[in-house]
Amino acid sequence: MPDAAREILIIGITETGAPFRPSDWAERLCGVMSLFGEDQRISYSPFVRPIVSAGARCVVVDVRLEELQPEAFAFLLGFARDNELRVQHGPDTAEPHGEAGVATGQEPVRPPAAAR
Repeated sequence: MPDAAREILIIGITETGAPFRPSDWAERLCGVMSLFGEDQRISYSPFVRPIVSAGARCVVVDVRLEELQPEAFAFLLGFARDNELRVQHGPDTAEPHGEAGVATGQEPVRPPAAAR
């Protein structure tokens, strides 16, 4: 498993505790970052992938994306902020737990200053 501190988890639960809709939001968001391979098949970016964790749809974002494609990174965090989604980073990002599927004791991620 990759170093958890190198990932950000966008959780499909709003700040009010409601599930985010539509139910395929994570796949749609990751689809924005999809690539066509040499085999003419579409695949998710290696830096953004959808998962289901603790019953909630989530998007895992590799923090290296901020350096490689800062606009894409800002877009993803802006999406989470604009839709009031829970965001977590650090230990346990791959398997959130606790109330509403969110790991306890984590600091929220702040978007880069340019994205605010």
